[in-house]
Amino acid sequence: MASSLFVSDLHLSEERPEANERFIGFVEDTASKAAALYVLGDLFEYWIGDDDLGEPFNAVMAGFFARLVRAGVPVFLMHGNRDFLMGERFCLATGAQLLADPAVVDVGGVQTLLMHGDTLCTDDLEYQGWRRTARSAEWQREFLSQPLETRRRTVGALRDKSREVIQAKPAEIMDVSDEAVRDAFRRHRVTRLVHGHTHRAGHHELEVDGRRCERWVLPDWYGRGGYLEVSGTAPRLVRW
Repeated sequence: MASSLFVSDLHLSEERPEANERFIGFVEDTASKAAALYVLGDLFEYWIGDDDLGEPFNAVMAGFFARLVRAGVPVFLMHGNRDFLMGERFCLATGAQLLADPAVVDVGGVQTLLMHGDTLCTDDLEYQGWRRTARSAEWQREFLSQPLETRRRTVGALRDKSREVIQAKPAEIMDVSDEAVRDAFRRHRVTRLVHGHTHRAGHHELEVDGRRCERWVLPDWYGRGGYLEVSGTAPRLVRW
């Protein structure tokens, strides 16, 4: 039985050739045999709008998805905190399907909640405030109206600021809130959750209102990288 594969936080960019090569190998080898590929956010280090698809690096990376889809492997994309401006044009170019965050999908007969994971980090009030601003139609309309080079400079400044802010924050603030996780299980009436964002790969078991639940956290691709494989009903975290 072909497996469903889940990845997130690849943060692909020209500055990270090792991750790019790993992505290419993963798509051409492992993902080409999959039943479906789910990318749960932050595929790219940043995405400044679909009108940047003509940039050579972006076009090449998108091309690998297009070939995967043409070969019969469905690709599903979810916005992350770095690539939430990915839209219809990107999906048309690749054949990928955009998923809402959160989304509940049937994976091997199990209703599975998929999220990027940033909305579970409710203790990070500063980030949640920025997220609301950046996801607003007004902010996006104003940002996308600017020339590409202006947007690149803006994103570069935001990335520098983000690094400084992250270094100054206690680590626990940037992890998921236990109550937010439990609320997600209750709200969507599932027993399995898969997400990324926190860069803390792992498998967590918990009980919610008498139900045994499991939370799978996807690895980022800054270090070892990896993915979640679900064949039948049994998930397996694969690390390189």
